[in-house]
Amino acid sequence: MKNVRFVGLDVHAETIAAAIAESGGEVRNLGVIPNRPESVKKLLKKLGTPEQLQVCYEAGPTGYVLYWQLTELGIKCQVIAPNLVPMKATDRVKTDRRDAERLARSLRAGDLTPVWVPDAAHEALRDLVRARLVAKRDQLRARNRLSKLLLRHGRRAPEGVRPWTQQYLRWLQHMHFEHGALAATLTDYLYEVEHMAARIGRLEQAIDTAVKDVPAPLGAVIHALQALRGVAALSAITLATELGTLSRFAHPRQLMAYSGAVPREHSSGERIRRGAITKCGNPHLRRIVIESAWAYRYRPVISRALAPRQRDQSEAVKAIAWKAQNRLHARYCKLLARGKCKPQVITAVARELLGFIWAIGVEVEKNGLPA
Repeated sequence: MKNVRFVGLDVHAETIAAAIAESGGEVRNLGVIPNRPESVKKLLKKLGTPEQLQVCYEAGPTGYVLYWQLTELGIKCQVIAPNLVPMKATDRVKTDRRDAERLARSLRAGDLTPVWVPDAAHEALRDLVRARLVAKRDQLRARNRLSKLLLRHGRRAPEGVRPWTQQYLRWLQHMHFEHGALAATLTDYLYEVEHMAARIGRLEQAIDTAVKDVPAPLGAVIHALQALRGVAALSAITLATELGTLSRFAHPRQLMAYSGAVPREHSSGERIRRGAITKCGNPHLRRIVIESAWAYRYRPVISRALAPRQRDQSEAVKAIAWKAQNRLHARYCKLLARGKCKPQVITAVARELLGFIWAIGVEVEKNGLPA
């Protein structure tokens, strides 16, 4: 369409700096407006019809509310990966106005990389899964505080009592200190540990309830991913919510790069130099895949835990899962025999596991669940 106008928005909690790039023309600043739906709607209405406008802004803490608002207005909008916005090496001045102009200019040139935007239901489930992860980290901190208190005062659990079991917690509840201040500290730390456990239980129950109401395509992917060894219900939910539509990746290597699990490379001429993984991707995805990869240390087998998860799967999905077991276990053994350390081996296995996750996701999105 002729006379398309490209709008760049630098979005903050309370304000939005806007700039516009005309087709083949100048780039000019539009000023700063309040970050309110009515202000955004008023500005874009002045700039032209929805068919004439293309809008972009960087992904950030303000989320996707603005994207959903513009989409409802019929305006084409892209949410841009901030780290991939082109920037001159000599540019040492950064302001909201310049950021908006840079976005508008780069959008017109086609130099921006958009991120995948989930719908509201998908985003809600992802927030819930991430809330559980935050609760698990808080639980670890609470346990560490309590265990270090016991260590400082020479208190050790009886022989044969494993940490953080019910027997261990009962031992803590019957512990006494001579000083009232220490007793109060112990009570507070123990209450926090118990509170964290209850919090995690509530969130896991909420996840189980929420998964029953997810859209059918997302539910099908969650169910199919559980055919893989090391990917139980919670891991499958995390993978599906972090990845979204797997068929948006044209090749599994794109998914591997998205996870940040590919090695860095600095090569020039005949010299090839590779280093540690880039970590320039989704950290939640990378964490859960590396955790799942540890299951492939063991020889291929359909275990008692895995068999029920594969019972209702299609033959194609089961074939991919079995191929993953054989290939990844062989990969683990081969790299270990070459003298690689275990963390490096598991990271390499996790990178290949993403390829099988992609294959299952694409298979299910294409053909659906078996009848």
